[in-house]
Amino acid sequence: MHNPRISVGLPVYNGERFLKQALDSLLSQDYEDFELIISDNASTDGTAEICKAYAAKDLRIRYSRNTTNIGSARNYRRVFELARGEFFKWCSHDDLCLPGFLSTCLEVFESAPPSVVLVYPQCELINEFGEVLGASPEHLESREKSSYRRLARVIRRVSLAYPAWGLIRSESLRKTSLTGSLAYGDDLLLAELSLYGELREVPEVLSQQRSHQGNALAICSSQQSGNIASRPNKVNRRTRQALLAWVDPANANRRNWLPIHEERFLEYLKRIHHAPLPPLEKLLCYLTVPAVGYWRRFCTFGGYWKRRLLRRR
Repeated sequence: MHNPRISVGLPVYNGERFLKQALDSLLSQDYEDFELIISDNASTDGTAEICKAYAAKDLRIRYSRNTTNIGSARNYRRVFELARGEFFKWCSHDDLCLPGFLSTCLEVFESAPPSVVLVYPQCELINEFGEVLGASPEHLESREKSSYRRLARVIRRVSLAYPAWGLIRSESLRKTSLTGSLAYGDDLLLAELSLYGELREVPEVLSQQRSHQGNALAICSSQQSGNIASRPNKVNRRTRQALLAWVDPANANRRNWLPIHEERFLEYLKRIHHAPLPPLEKLLCYLTVPAVGYWRRFCTFGGYWKRRLLRRR
């Protein structure tokens, strides 16, 4: 059996509204040597019918359906576990891959050293109607040789974590804990990947991420006032509890003992602990988490009060 060069994993739950657009954007890529693995997490809408219709027309699609909802984290892991490609990419059912996404990222890998583990293009944010809201300001590229320097850049700059939807070296991805069982697992994954190698950015918009009221954060934070999608670190305890259950139903009764920032720092430390790094490098990574994390919070806090004082003048 031929193993494709690239595997694309698309986990989906009740995605009928945007699913066809996502599938069309993938299947129309100019690079064709890829498989598309769809894992339907027991959807209750028309998702299954859409997937079966597309799979019947394109042999690159491998469709499977879970008998029960296993949570988004396990569904994300499942599509990777089924992957056979040298490189892997996750794709959300409501996002779009613009023409040339796969070929451009693969070209970077082919001309880059083996130390590169992730290649991602720049990203635009779109609304439910496909209208562009703006470009993501996130730039995580790091060609540093030291893992703690790469880690520092990710912790300092990560926000929407869209680079996690780039093209990843499968061999490197297998060393990680993947997205874990927390709502911000993509942040953690990017930090963990930075421990294993370089992150490269394609200076071209080839990805669009959709912000709408049907995504997980919007659903779980429906009772929390304000536009929490643009301020994920401001989620309250009830929203955090709902997100835990969404990501993994086994977490439904799990308590949030730590503030969200400290919980995030602890998860960074856990991933560093499992990384096979030299002792000194690992120690520097441990120290990087609180040093960079709290400095970022200090700068954010200082900027907030600076803006308030300027408005009062």
